[in-house]
Amino acid sequence: MQILLVEDDRRVADHVAKGLREAGHMVEHVADGKTALYMAAAESFDVIILDRMLPNVDGLTILQTMRAADDHTPVLLLSALGEVDERVKGLRAGADDYLAKPFSFSELLARIEVLSRRGPATPEKTTLSVMDLSVDLLAHQVTRGGRRLDLTAREFRILEYLMRNIGRVVTRSMLLEKVWDYHFDPQTNIIDQHVSRLRQKVDKGFSAQLIHTVRGTGYMIRPSA
Repeated sequence: MQILLVEDDRRVADHVAKGLREAGHMVEHVADGKTALYMAAAESFDVIILDRMLPNVDGLTILQTMRAADDHTPVLLLSALGEVDERVKGLRAGADDYLAKPFSFSELLARIEVLSRRGPATPEKTTLSVMDLSVDLLAHQVTRGGRRLDLTAREFRILEYLMRNIGRVVTRSMLLEKVWDYHFDPQTNIIDQHVSRLRQKVDKGFSAQLIHTVRGTGYMIRPSA
């Protein structure tokens, strides 16, 4: 693995870097926050080991800057501040794991190996699309063929759930549970009524039909040929 070690305590840094290299990893070491920010932006690392307290720029600021720049490199935060509140601050700032000083090297090695297997976090989707239909989850807007569709809140939730399951059958029971939070007879026609109105808005006037009925089961969004 290519590892960036950000630690201003020379004794700790030398011990960790030596152990990591002996374990077969490549290590870049920097001792201040400003250089760490530059290195994180300029190069690609599998894992970053980041000290909480650093000269120039502290570890939490580095974390927040990385995440704001959409950098999801796994980060293990090191700190002499081991209290629960401090660990929570670190995790909320974007750390993937937190290790309090003093620590054993074997535990550090095990933790970064876990982080490397996990890989960079994948940002949650904010847009769902199929063919010329697009659902903006943040703005709660739906467009098809560049034209905005006016959906009710319930219709939007139905469409979102169908879009999250493109190519898979969504049963009436699933829609009742996920969209209405109801657990009663799925034979009720409330589902059919809402899907019928949704289909009118999504498919009417377009040659390709996207919302399909699976007879006796439910519905599916499937791209048309």
